Amino acid sequence: MLSFKGFAAKDLCDPHLAPTRRTFLRVGGCGMLGLSLPSLLQLESAAGGEVLGGGPGWGKAKSIIMVYLQGGPSHLDLWDPKENVPDNVKSQFGAISTKIPGIKFTENLPQLSQLNDRFTMIRSMSYTPNGLFNHTAAIYQMMTGYTTDKVSPSGQLEPPSPKDFPNFGSNIVKMQPVDEPMLPFVMLPRPLQESNVVGKGGSAGFLGKSYDPYTLYPDGDDLDMSKMNRIKIDDLKLRPEVFSVRLQRRAQLRNLLNAQMPEINKAVESFELDEYYDRALSLIVSGRAREAFELNSEPDALRDQYGRNTFGQSCLLARRLVEAGTRVVEVIWPKVANSDNHSWDHHTGLSKRMKDQSAPMLDSGLSTLIQDLDDRGMLEDTLVVAVGEFGRSPQRGVSTSGNNNSDDGRDHWPYCYTAVMAGAGTRRGYVHGKSDKTASAPLENPVHPSEILATIYHSFGIHPETIVYNHLNQPRELVKAQAITELLA
Repeated sequence: MLSFKGFAAKDLCDPHLAPTRRTFLRVGGCGMLGLSLPSLLQLESAAGGEVLGGGPGWGKAKSIIMVYLQGGPSHLDLWDPKENVPDNVKSQFGAISTKIPGIKFTENLPQLSQLNDRFTMIRSMSYTPNGLFNHTAAIYQMMTGYTTDKVSPSGQLEPPSPKDFPNFGSNIVKMQPVDEPMLPFVMLPRPLQESNVVGKGGSAGFLGKSYDPYTLYPDGDDLDMSKMNRIKIDDLKLRPEVFSVRLQRRAQLRNLLNAQMPEINKAVESFELDEYYDRALSLIVSGRAREAFELNSEPDALRDQYGRNTFGQSCLLARRLVEAGTRVVEVIWPKVANSDNHSWDHHTGLSKRMKDQSAPMLDSGLSTLIQDLDDRGMLEDTLVVAVGEFGRSPQRGVSTSGNNNSDDGRDHWPYCYTAVMAGAGTRRGYVHGKSDKTASAPLENPVHPSEILATIYHSFGIHPETIVYNHLNQPRELVKAQAITELLA
């Protein structure tokens, strides 16, 4: 059929759900070929909603580690310092040279500055917020590719719902199931959160709970830097009195019983109980997942290099999980979005908190993760993405979201910020886009968060506009955006 690219319609009550011009033309083309819209949807469903794709980087990724910097890091004080600007814009940290000539970071990232010849930087992340640009709404957009249509009176989102759009990781593991007895999707070391809204954008939503991530949230306060030493994975262990052979015999007995109960099987066949049971049994018996969580088996020197803190050890665990066969790992910054001490939400005390708390953990953890994956040859097919929900205001001490900000603080700023991508076909030593003189807006090549998700899907060989069906059995694209193939080699 003929397909023509076009922009989303803007004259509907819910523009974020609007069909694209491409959809209308595809439907029209179907009529010429004798296919009605129901026939088209039936064919797409039978084909698993797949759409042809290709191009640079297509299908290079076998796994992804999303390093999610919830809270919104200040791009001006990390990746994109500016010179010859007013004092209330200029970072209080000195600029340092990097491996890429002419590109500077702040002194907060000494290790990453010597590694940026191995990753892609996007200095033109940008979007215009719909309504209040609070953390939760922005997190939901980044993780699902869709904007929200309902917020609470405080400006925050309503709690997670089975009607939510799925986290991108859930979509990936549904379309590309793991072929090893391994956890397909793991989220650690804490949930996505702003105040009392916990987990929004972090679930499988309308795909169903079977595609939810396995959540590893160790006990302890967010400031407990040794909590990863107390990982509990009891649900992946056999009870002492149940040997693996005995458990497998139970599985055989279950199969015999099922064979004698066709009526019951027919009643529950849509739940795919056999598949879920077999997956759980394989996980427990193989021990592969349990072994991946054994951080103590790593050399002390490498653990020190990652950083003996929650973030650093989470990055190390992410590498171990991917190595064992996990498809998607999301490392969430181990401090709730709207909080102080180690948070990226620097409304006050930026100079001390950035220098002494958040930046050193990011620098050691992320740089070692990229280097470790590269040294092991895993960066060839492992995609690493590091991004927050937005950046911080160019001017210190101003309010952009209704928050109070000190002279040593920056407010929320979705109009311009920085993201990092490495591995799985992304270009090495490449800087995409450019911010203006004060890092307030992109000068060239703006990139929307949904385009990052589209690029992730593309890297896995999944077309971004692949159709999935929501809780009302309505067709929806994975994301309404195209991959940025310039980021890919």
